[in-house]
Amino acid sequence: MNIIVCIKQVPETTEVKINPETNTLIREGVKSIINPFDAYAIEEGVRLKEKFGAKATVITMGPPQAEAVLREAISLGIDDGILLSDRAFAGSDTWATSYALSAAIKKIGAFDLIVCGKQASDGDTAQVGPGISAHLDIPAVTYVKKIEEINPVRNTKAIIGEDKISNGVKDNFARVERMTEAGYEIIEVSLPALITVVKEINTPRLPSLKGMMRAKQAKIIHWKASDIEVELNFVGLAGSPTQVVKIFTPAPRVGGQMLKGETQEIVDRLVGLLKSDIP
Repeated sequence: MNIIVCIKQVPETTEVKINPETNTLIREGVKSIINPFDAYAIEEGVRLKEKFGAKATVITMGPPQAEAVLREAISLGIDDGILLSDRAFAGSDTWATSYALSAAIKKIGAFDLIVCGKQASDGDTAQVGPGISAHLDIPAVTYVKKIEEINPVRNTKAIIGEDKISNGVKDNFARVERMTEAGYEIIEVSLPALITVVKEINTPRLPSLKGMMRAKQAKIIHWKASDIEVELNFVGLAGSPTQVVKIFTPAPRVGGQMLKGETQEIVDRLVGLLKSDIP
């Protein structure tokens, strides 16, 4: 079984600065960490690795310093780390990011499950995970809180769209519990598939001393745009379908007023105030 975990490096502080020319985050000089939601994706990937004797690979796209979060993931039990780093990727929106990550996953080869955090703390769009699944044309389940059962193909490579039945037992599928506003859903998908996970799925572990030593010595794979054969007009700021036109700080709210008196009196005054604001 092959597992791929997609993570992102995000600013640790909420006091971020914006480049006024590109309307993108200025990351220089700001301490970065693993996106908090991705910590649960890493933990779930490691748990599946331990259960099935699988191989777990972590991948991220970012500047050279993003190598630090890959090493942190390796210290937690992930096997290999891949960093997509190229000036051509700078300014990529969620569509361009998911396109580049999907191209890298194709280069990795056969896989059974892709695990992502539900969203990034610096963007909050929750679009990259589903975007990867769309580019790879595989099923996706978002907001997964529990993997009830997963049964990958035994002794063979996972092939997109393949569904095997062996001795009356269905292989190559996963059954997961997905959070909804009203409760939860039980969804069964064929593998390969992608899931995005929420914090209710597990409790992330701390790195062991052995894991930290292994991470320090690990060789991180670096890929540029040419290595994953992406169309350059589909990545970066110029290749992003969405553009940030303007960023501004909302004006502070003006102090309100407290209405006192009998109930009907308050209602009449409130209605009058509301009507006075109608042009």
